[in-house]
Amino acid sequence: MANRYGKGLLGGAITIVLLALLVHWIGIDTFKQYQDDLLFYLQAHLVLVLASMLAALVVGIPTGIVLSRPSMVHRAERFMQIFNIGNTIPPLAVLAIALGILGIGSGPAIFALFLASLLPIVRNTYEGLKNVQGSLKEAATGIGMTPRQVLWRVELPNAVPIMIGGVRVALAINVGTAPLAFLIGANSLGSLIFPGIALNNQPQLLLGAACTALLALLLDGLVTLGSRIWLERGLAR
Repeated sequence: MANRYGKGLLGGAITIVLLALLVHWIGIDTFKQYQDDLLFYLQAHLVLVLASMLAALVVGIPTGIVLSRPSMVHRAERFMQIFNIGNTIPPLAVLAIALGILGIGSGPAIFALFLASLLPIVRNTYEGLKNVQGSLKEAATGIGMTPRQVLWRVELPNAVPIMIGGVRVALAINVGTAPLAFLIGANSLGSLIFPGIALNNQPQLLLGAACTALLALLLDGLVTLGSRIWLERGLAR
């Protein structure tokens, strides 16, 4: 416990120092100048990320479950390639395709981010369920559990750590790709980055890029912390 507490303090101290250096590097005046724009674009960025991630979770987790069933074992990899579309095609091309289908604005951006986030969630759900020990499933069946009960009470709880890994990967891809939504008329932190590039305004560019990176780290930390708390409570029961 003391060791963990010490590591937490050290990590917090390093984070504070790095943030202070970042603020100094970008400049206080830049934060003041773009304060309102930063809050607006950060909120818009979060809307894109959360909406597309929610859609990816709603589609990806059930799909991973279906593909992990014994009846799908020989076809799972073939179906997995369908969900690989969002990762094999460059993000700009996916955005361009979404633009052609749905027009400009947040709709096509959310659709493109949804495609980019889908594969890690489907893949890790599938792998997590496939890696659950057969002896656990056999024991659950032996005490009279139905296949549905085995899935919900045995397989999914044991697959959660791997599934969370997929969510974290998808979230990192999502947050890092979302600035490109600016190119198809959707507001995001890219609305600071790309004008900063065009105008050779390095403080504005750094502000948008740094906030994107910090947002990715913050959301990843929240997912990690939430999953850890949930797993510890589950083990305590």
